[in-house]
Amino acid sequence: MYGLLDCNNFFVSCERAFNPSLNGKAVGVLSSNDGCVVARSNELKALGVKMGTPMYQIKNLIDRGEVTVLSSNYTLYGDMSARVMRVLQENAKNLEIYSIDEAFFDVGTNEHSEAYVRKLAKTVTKSTGIPVSIGVAETKTLAKIANHFAKKYKKYNQVCLMETPEKREKALRLTPIGDVWGVGRKSIEKMRFEGIFTAYDFMQKNRAWVRKNFMLTGERVWQELNGEPCVDLVPKKSKKQICTSRSFGEMVEDLETLSQAVSSFASDCAYKLRSQKSCANAVMVFIYTNRFRTDLPQYMQSKIIPFSVATSDTLEIVNASLYALKKIFMSGFKYKKAGVVVMDVVSESTVQQNLFDVKNRRKAENLMKVIDKINDDYRYGVVKLAVQGVEENWKLRRENLSPNYTTKLSEIIKVKI
Repeated sequence: MYGLLDCNNFFVSCERAFNPSLNGKAVGVLSSNDGCVVARSNELKALGVKMGTPMYQIKNLIDRGEVTVLSSNYTLYGDMSARVMRVLQENAKNLEIYSIDEAFFDVGTNEHSEAYVRKLAKTVTKSTGIPVSIGVAETKTLAKIANHFAKKYKKYNQVCLMETPEKREKALRLTPIGDVWGVGRKSIEKMRFEGIFTAYDFMQKNRAWVRKNFMLTGERVWQELNGEPCVDLVPKKSKKQICTSRSFGEMVEDLETLSQAVSSFASDCAYKLRSQKSCANAVMVFIYTNRFRTDLPQYMQSKIIPFSVATSDTLEIVNASLYALKKIFMSGFKYKKAGVVVMDVVSESTVQQNLFDVKNRRKAENLMKVIDKINDDYRYGVVKLAVQGVEENWKLRRENLSPNYTTKLSEIIKVKI
């Protein structure tokens, strides 16, 4: 049996864990630059506010005090996600982290499965303050559906086990085909044309017909809905490509400010490479103007710089990124977004050396270890390159940002007695 743990309204729950005054209120978390709603409390959903609603469209609700909005605090959410996954790793087998707020795990097949899963849900919530829902079924696709029921209906009390054919049939009859994991938008249109509106309708089709009309991907979904596992648990793997990008709070016109931003993005990429013990064979830099400002001239460009030897050295990656930026920068434009992507990522243990390489890589590696140790012990960014400048020049618009309760000592909660 497979289990899927999903954190309920994760971003909002992270905020509520440290600010209980938000409990019971309509709360929304905004996207970068406070643009639109990307996370909603149940109370906000009840008001009819949809995912992706621009903030200006609910400004009247905010001004009347009916809705509270917060800027995205990805540092806090990332740390809280790591805490949830750490508790899971200590209490579950064969963990597969699927996203920042979801993870599959092996439940087993013994008669105590329900007691074990309920205890796991309580342990995660008690240890982190994050409410969770768990769905359990014979396949990962069915576990996704079971999780939806655990989250939607209070009577399940956080956990829904879909362990019998009767329960599976009842759940699939109530599940729209568009809500099935692995069914894309184009497939939905075709299925509805064929009279398939629920997961149960699709499950009842002949396997040969499914393969003929929806290829191997559709057949696998069909198998999973019929209780035949064909998507195994996959341990977390190192990323093959890492991107750090950001839309600016105010549009940027000068090369110096863009260089500061790109240097910071490149530094972040290098740190992430070292965190997963990998190196990159190339780096790409891209810059965009604001495509929604049709009154302004438009420009977008990118450039890839290969490395002679795969690297995770901040200095090397930043230098290459700045070289790429200078090659693509054009004056006279107002830039809205920039980013850095480290590409063709390989394990540091498999890096191929270059006979003509003149760089002292042992020295560079030791320097990075010292910098990472200082930043990990105190605060990320305590030690950085001078070229990164000051974020004030290009930072995001985040007017309602909560403190970094768990990662910054100066912002830790203070209790007065």
